[in-house]
Amino acid sequence: MVKSLIMKRILSFAVIVLLGTSTYAQMTEPANGGSSRGITGELIGLTNVTVNYGRPAVNGREGKIWGDLVYAGFKNQGFGSGNDAPWRAGANENTIIEFSTDVQIEGKPLAAGKYGFFVAYGADNCTLVFSSNTSSWGSYFYDKKEDVLRVNVKPVALKESQERLVYEFSNEKDSSATLSLKWEKLAVPFTISTNLQQLQLASFERELRGDKGFDAHSFIQYADYLSEHNIKLDEALKYANRATRSLPTFQVYMLKGNIQEKLHMQPQADSSRMLALKAGNPQEVHNYARGLLKEKKSKEAMAVFQANYDNHPGIFTTTIGLARGYAATGKSKDALKYANKALPLAPDERNKKAVNDIIAAIKDGKDVEAI
Repeated sequence: MVKSLIMKRILSFAVIVLLGTSTYAQMTEPANGGSSRGITGELIGLTNVTVNYGRPAVNGREGKIWGDLVYAGFKNQGFGSGNDAPWRAGANENTIIEFSTDVQIEGKPLAAGKYGFFVAYGADNCTLVFSSNTSSWGSYFYDKKEDVLRVNVKPVALKESQERLVYEFSNEKDSSATLSLKWEKLAVPFTISTNLQQLQLASFERELRGDKGFDAHSFIQYADYLSEHNIKLDEALKYANRATRSLPTFQVYMLKGNIQEKLHMQPQADSSRMLALKAGNPQEVHNYARGLLKEKKSKEAMAVFQANYDNHPGIFTTTIGLARGYAATGKSKDALKYANKALPLAPDERNKKAVNDIIAAIKDGKDVEAI
């Protein structure tokens, strides 16, 4: 009997202890205070930008948000450190913005990293504050000594009311985008830009020191990027040369020739292009020649069509190529001759129709390149 009573008391005490400590193991619930949490991100070039923020609602307070609930400028909120502080740019915990690389905010540099984000509101001008403090609650413990960057931007009126505060990206380009805080009938936009070329070069150079530094396709990609942007052309040629040793293809030789031409090495460029014509299949060379025609380089195109025919005589692609080349250089009699030769070589009805259309155009003295 005594033992039974003792056991009941022990069990009752255990239940009380469990109930008393249950607040330390609460189940997950949504954020309180009528606010939800939001996370938004964007890849700008090679830079990841992420914003983690609280999303308060207007909740019937239309016309009482900006300049009222969101106070103007810097204010002592009567709690925390007691410093004059900007608005927390959200609700509850700090609004946090993170950049994976160095960026420019409205043209001003900001190093890669994570920042507390605040807004000092003004009807005509808002001051954006990026702080090194990312762990405080809201802006109650704001300290201007922790400011890393301040920029000024103009707020923009919205046509429709935004019920819950949101951060949205827009005007996305290769190396920049606009990030806007939107709430009620106002947006606070600011531009984030990156030095994409510098970041891309650093990325290439880093990767070429790893396993990709043994892959000819990586050499081609790097050389092509340098050539396209007309930078480090000597280095581009070095990597194009390395690529030709293991991938002596039409594309690689053409890339090498283009780089040599940019370096004013015309004889070498001509030699590389001749190697490209020999290495390429008939269709690759034919497409290259047609590209020259689009650039109004009819003589150069004719030379390529002729070389393609000499290397691969008697097939449809090279024969119709000669017809196009002769037509572009004004030699309609020769153009008609090779178009008629190409007709029985056409592989299908679609190509036969195209050849017949070319023949008709030549006879009428019309341009055949649209066919």
